[in-house]
Amino acid sequence: MERLSKYRILILAGAMLMQFALVKASNYLLEAESFTNKGGWVVDQQFMDLMGSPYLMAHGMGTPVDDAFTTITLPETGIYYVYVRTYNWTSPWSSSKGAGKFSIYIDGKSLASPLGDSGSEWMWQSAGKITVSNPQIRVTLHDLTGFNGRCDAIWFTTEESDIPPSDIADLNKFRRNVLKIKDIPDSAGQYDFVVVGAGVAGMSAAIAAARLGCKVALLNDRPILGGNNSSEIRVHLGGRLETGLYPELGNLQKEWGPLQGGNAQPASNYEDGKKMSAIVSEKNISLFVNYRAIAVRMNGQRISAVVGKHIETGEELLFESPVFADCTGDGTIGYLAGADYHMGREARSEFGESMAPEQADKMTMGASVQWYSEDAGKSVSFPRFNYGIDFSEQSCEKVTKGEWTWETGMNYDQIKDFERIRDYGLLVVYSNWSFLKNKLKENEPYKNRKLGWVAYIAGKRESRRLLGDYILKEDDITKHVVHEDGTAAATWSIDLHYPDPANTANFPGSEFKSIAEQTNIYPYPVPYRCLYSRNIDNLFMAGRNISVTHVALGTTRVMRTTGMLGEVVGMAASICRRHNILPRMVYQKYLDELKGLMREGVGQKGLPNNQHYNEGGTLAEPPKIKNDR
Repeated sequence: MERLSKYRILILAGAMLMQFALVKASNYLLEAESFTNKGGWVVDQQFMDLMGSPYLMAHGMGTPVDDAFTTITLPETGIYYVYVRTYNWTSPWSSSKGAGKFSIYIDGKSLASPLGDSGSEWMWQSAGKITVSNPQIRVTLHDLTGFNGRCDAIWFTTEESDIPPSDIADLNKFRRNVLKIKDIPDSAGQYDFVVVGAGVAGMSAAIAAARLGCKVALLNDRPILGGNNSSEIRVHLGGRLETGLYPELGNLQKEWGPLQGGNAQPASNYEDGKKMSAIVSEKNISLFVNYRAIAVRMNGQRISAVVGKHIETGEELLFESPVFADCTGDGTIGYLAGADYHMGREARSEFGESMAPEQADKMTMGASVQWYSEDAGKSVSFPRFNYGIDFSEQSCEKVTKGEWTWETGMNYDQIKDFERIRDYGLLVVYSNWSFLKNKLKENEPYKNRKLGWVAYIAGKRESRRLLGDYILKEDDITKHVVHEDGTAAATWSIDLHYPDPANTANFPGSEFKSIAEQTNIYPYPVPYRCLYSRNIDNLFMAGRNISVTHVALGTTRVMRTTGMLGEVVGMAASICRRHNILPRMVYQKYLDELKGLMREGVGQKGLPNNQHYNEGGTLAEPPKIKNDR
């Protein structure tokens, strides 16, 4: 009995210690993207699949941005240790203290500073400790440089050793637990068609399906629509309309496409408001901006639902539908669902392509961080910026603007390495501009100029290409092989990008400029079989992720063409709804019905076709026709 009593005492003591530990430990996770007032900081969601979350970034182009601030209520008063998840983004190229420095203020008092300038990966950096007498506190992010400092989250804990995990998988579990995110998201409703990605292709797919009677959900992971043609990236619409077998395709783009052309132009040229109005005015479209698709639910080889996560609030919603369209560019939905895909360049022997390399490799066309400068009318300074990329009188780019030729990441993975690729784009813009402003001997042309705009969302050309029942290849286009399921016409030249040899000579292995090799074509109808997955039964794709080889992508990737292909996908989705079928069956049994819709089109007729710019190349005479049957 005495021994049993001792055991009871030990058990009670242990329970009391555990209870004391539970009571003692108080914490709070503040996601930076949820700040109520973001000041001059921007939300960057491009890499949340890689590093775990959207984050706030101080994109000031060398001038510190306005403070971001919010008010939170901690669980209790007392002493809290503060940790900040941040990243020294210049670390891949320089061992010096990083460029993206910032501070955190609690109720107006600065914590340890600077943050964001050390380490070589996303990490939890200690910001010190605070004594809290009132649990309601004001948290402020104060930028120190304007050079893209980044803050993912702030962790307040009463236990100094209580630091969140760094491993991404463990961190995601930690976040879901602390933030009490539901395992089963709330339903966003049942739809006839779910389109993920609201670039030109996704917009066209959604509107076409909606006008043909489908109830459509359209998800976009940014607040602005248009993808590469938005004011955030600023790439013009390439390719022709009113061409090929179905000249009525593309009328949609006349309704909301911008009237002015050109890359890296003022924001107003891209007419974001016109695009938004076109979507919200469609009664059959439910638009979900700022929702990024992060997961899929599967039923065998079919997608039953897509999970979308709000990039600021963290809210998750479930989107259910019989058919889906992957218009993400990166083939994200297909990848999550297990769709077959290619990435990189195929070997010349695989498809008999003369423009392909002898051996398959991982090289892709790169991503562009475009920029331009403005005349300030007076002398303007720029901070000295040198983080591992050294320019000279001979190697610097003596320009006041950079557009498509400023291209990075061709020899890196455009998915896994994309943050590094984008960051290198920023690095070379700032480094070159700093040299022109501060070191170039004859810099009179630059003294009165300042950076007017630098993209922080990179314009990507190529990543995953989802595989359909047919893979479009070089011979199809150059020999004009006629397929019975030809749809919208590709009219752009076979436009393939490579590192600029002159840039390679100055920066071997670290190129940031490209050249284009172009082969003119005669307008070519893209087969419908390139627009749905060969192994995920209810998945369409439109945009640069359709079923083509790397070489064929050179002609199909421009946005007027991807928009028309999106329109075709929307039409096919309406046929799926009408007959309760899946995408492949449209080709097998209802191809004539699709052809009828393509002949008629869904856009307004008679609108002017603004094609005075950037039409793309065609051959003077059509090639000899070769049938595929």
